[in-house]
Amino acid sequence: MKLTRKHWSNIIFVVIIALIIFTPVGTFVKVKLNQAKMLFFSPSTIEEAERVNISDFHWNLVDDSGKKVNFKEMEGDIILVNFWATWCPPCVAEMPSLNNLYKDYGDKITFVFLANDDKEKVNSYLEKNGYDLPVYYTKANEPKELISPGIPTTFLIDDQGNIVMKEVGSYNWNSTNVRNQIDELLAFSLAE
Repeated sequence: MKLTRKHWSNIIFVVIIALIIFTPVGTFVKVKLNQAKMLFFSPSTIEEAERVNISDFHWNLVDDSGKKVNFKEMEGDIILVNFWATWCPPCVAEMPSLNNLYKDYGDKITFVFLANDDKEKVNSYLEKNGYDLPVYYTKANEPKELISPGIPTTFLIDDQGNIVMKEVGSYNWNSTNVRNQIDELLAFSLAE
């Protein structure tokens, strides 16, 4: 059978699709596409009437050093919770924005980066990228209000336990909108 130009174009198409789906080249492309999307999409604030309150903060976590932590200890703080994994291209795409937000607000609000991954892979990823984030691993089911359909999923929770922002997928968490919302929550918290 002689291969025609049409056959070759089909073969090339299949090879390109296989590269995108099954290789690091594909992961790189997926990360870049998600980062391009993030240029246009910033997390949005949930209207006050639509906000859900976390009914039970009891949630057992383990920090990166192996210390057991209960989410209940963070109740009353402004908290950003991010569910992520090193193998997830949208997670990798949004991580630089989360890292920049953490650099500026890490001493003002509580950050919880919940890794859905092997600890060694997480540590290697963080070191390779120069991230110094507070990573946790879950040991029990999260509060029902924080159950998400996939990763990445990120929640911004006010000091009253209300979910102020929730986004599934990659977003620019270092945006002016997010920073303004955190500043507003901090100002309100201090005024109480």
